[in-house]
Amino acid sequence: MKVALATFLLVSLFLSSSLLETAMAGSSFCDSKCGVRCSKAGREDRCLKYCGIRCEECNCVPSGTSGNKDECPCYRDKKNSKGNPKCP
Repeated sequence: MKVALATFLLVSLFLSSSLLETAMAGSSFCDSKCGVRCSKAGREDRCLKYCGIRCEECNCVPSGTSGNKDECPCYRDKKNSKGNPKCP
């Protein structure tokens, strides 16, 4: 009985850690699109972070390194507390 319980606990721990790792990883779509979008950014790490967040919310990223925001209205319309564009 103890061996079965220990096995069950180990399997549960393994599965939960695998699911958590998958959930925390960015999608390959967003990673690749934001990589292009932020490739010329002065603060690429910050750009990648915020672009990834918006990509997950909007499921799109405008093409190119800047501009073209009309391709993705959800991405374009995000504003910060000062009313300025939130996304790179």
